[in-house]
Amino acid sequence: MKSALMRRPVVAWAFYDWANSAFATTVMAGFFPVFFKQYWSVGVDAAVSTFRLGLANGVASFFIAVLAPLLGAVADRSGARVRLLALATVLGAAATGGLYLVEAGHWQLAAVLYGVASLGFWSGVTFCDALLLDVAERDEYDLVSAFGYALGYVGGGVLFAINVVMTLEPEAFGLANSAEAVRLSFMTVAAWWLVFSVPIVVFVREQRPARVVGVAAAARAGWRELAQTIAHVRAYRPLVWFLLAYWLYIDGVNTVIKMAVDYGLSLGFPRESLITALLLTQFVAFPAALLFGWLGSRIGATNGIFLALAVYAGATVGAYQLSSTWEFHALAVTIGLVQGGVQSLSRSYFGGLVPPGKQGEFFGFYNMMGKFAAFLGPMLVGVTALATGSTRAGILSVLALFVGGAALLWYARRLEARANRRLQAAHPAGSSL
Repeated sequence: MKSALMRRPVVAWAFYDWANSAFATTVMAGFFPVFFKQYWSVGVDAAVSTFRLGLANGVASFFIAVLAPLLGAVADRSGARVRLLALATVLGAAATGGLYLVEAGHWQLAAVLYGVASLGFWSGVTFCDALLLDVAERDEYDLVSAFGYALGYVGGGVLFAINVVMTLEPEAFGLANSAEAVRLSFMTVAAWWLVFSVPIVVFVREQRPARVVGVAAAARAGWRELAQTIAHVRAYRPLVWFLLAYWLYIDGVNTVIKMAVDYGLSLGFPRESLITALLLTQFVAFPAALLFGWLGSRIGATNGIFLALAVYAGATVGAYQLSSTWEFHALAVTIGLVQGGVQSLSRSYFGGLVPPGKQGEFFGFYNMMGKFAAFLGPMLVGVTALATGSTRAGILSVLALFVGGAALLWYARRLEARANRRLQAAHPAGSSL
């Protein structure tokens, strides 16, 4: 049997992480926070710009969360996950390219375009996550999911490195200054995202539902059955508690990604040092994500997640006490070791809990939880920073999300073990089902 990572549909699926990670790295984590604070919000207090950035991230995430389960239900009923992924990609890339046109001081327009781009990004993630079950067997989920994240870190890191060189040496690229280089970087992300999304559209074939309906009819049915989706999810108690745990801890992960550069700028660290730290994170995360895929298959996905959350909690306390750029770099490397692991193991663990035929619906709900969490985290940091006048206090507030998420995950695992024991008692080995 051909290795999972050598099959063309698996490689094509994983390359979507390579494609869209350019947005996650160059835009979401890198240049958008910098440009938002220093260009689009020029002349305002650091705490105010942090609040604005948290607001922009939070509002965008709220709308994405509301739409996620509907999009998943539509994808399941219409058999159109790949086509909807392509549509989301075009929307996200177009909005990202549009950031090139936003002039200094126009933070509202920048926030709107960023929100639309985020909608395209996270909608594409929802459809891509659901397609994991179409390209991999159940016992391959951990490995294939980690492969996708690993490729994503490399792809996002490669383009980000090019964009960083552009901003440091703009004259070498025929650009007037670093601001023009950053604006052009948004265009390069749009092109990268579109070009490297072609393989998943061409080579991945999803399992078609027994009865295919049009997208419009699927949307109407999706609204009617959202309550039924919630009922389906509630029927699986371990899954419910896992989703609650995920809601908290992935919020902390996403908040660190989105707010880290803003935090470093607020402490007065040079922009170039912060961008270098992000590059370190990307390239450390590549082998670490693969390692976590292997580790999850050996010690279990939940144990791997617990390990990552412990590292995140320690890094958050360390971030509160930061006083130099080398400490920021050390924390970036530390986070890079676990960032891909906690994301990939969460995706693969949840995939193992999804009932057949409900991939899009359940992954839509999964991503809804993650996006509602992404609404809470940046707002928590922004409001805390504004209320206390301290960005250090804002970043420390994230610690509660990691601790709370770990506690709920521990309870979810206990419920899963109890359910498995009941199932084994009802159907002992060797009995007929």
